[in-house]
Amino acid sequence: MLIGSIEAGGTKFVCAVGDEDYRIQDQCTIPTTTPEETIQKTIAYFKQFDLDALGIASFGPIEIRKSSPKYGYITSTPKQGWANTDVLGQIRAAFDVPTSWTTDVNGSAYGEYIMSTLSNEKIHSLVYYTVGTGVGGGAVIDGHLLGGSGHPEMGHTFVKRHEHDLDFKGICPFHGDCLEGLVAGPTFEARLGKKGETVPLTDPVWDILAYYLAQAVIQATLITRPDKIVFGGSVINETLLSQVRQYVTEMFHDYVELPPLEQFITQPLIQNNGSATLGNFALGLRQTQE
Repeated sequence: MLIGSIEAGGTKFVCAVGDEDYRIQDQCTIPTTTPEETIQKTIAYFKQFDLDALGIASFGPIEIRKSSPKYGYITSTPKQGWANTDVLGQIRAAFDVPTSWTTDVNGSAYGEYIMSTLSNEKIHSLVYYTVGTGVGGGAVIDGHLLGGSGHPEMGHTFVKRHEHDLDFKGICPFHGDCLEGLVAGPTFEARLGKKGETVPLTDPVWDILAYYLAQAVIQATLITRPDKIVFGGSVINETLLSQVRQYVTEMFHDYVELPPLEQFITQPLIQNNGSATLGNFALGLRQTQE
């Protein structure tokens, strides 16, 4: 059995083909240009293979309600030229195979959930945050992605401001100082005038980010009670997560019982940003069984 995976990002489409054991057989990267060019190159890549299923995890916002006439669309994205793009419809027109459709961060959440179970971790639920150019979050509970009338938008929740960050307005074009507006990668330039990768880990800005991310952990913990919270994305590093764990300890006061925080708040098990690819394989495979 061959399953295709499309991780549709704002910068690139990561396309892969794998088997029912989630092993990658082939992979390629396609730059995200116009919808027409990018989707046609994606279709041409997968035409090389006799696919049995496809999993697509896309940047968003996207429409996930199957009852909606815009199911399968990227909807109100700020990505130039991509608003109201029927991604799923074009892919389905080219490939008559079972196909899953979800957000990029949901794909990553599902991949990490599957890998955790394959690694014999005794978990039933997981929350995944990505912190990079933007911030997103997804959750898996007993093998099902969280969502109903839409997908979660965990990056746009609001947090209490750090006392040394009160003058920063935030960068979110919709909300200003929501979580994404305060911790996404571009906030380094907005605050300091330099790229995040050049900011030493001793800079006080990391403490500010940790303060906000710890609040995201507490929100996710109290709302969904997950067994594990995973942080991925270009902003995340172990030094930052150590600060996050410290703030969670200080803020939470052992309100509910948690596993040791080194096990509860972690980086991805799957290396090289491969979480969404594995998640797409698993979600595509699940489509063949439903």
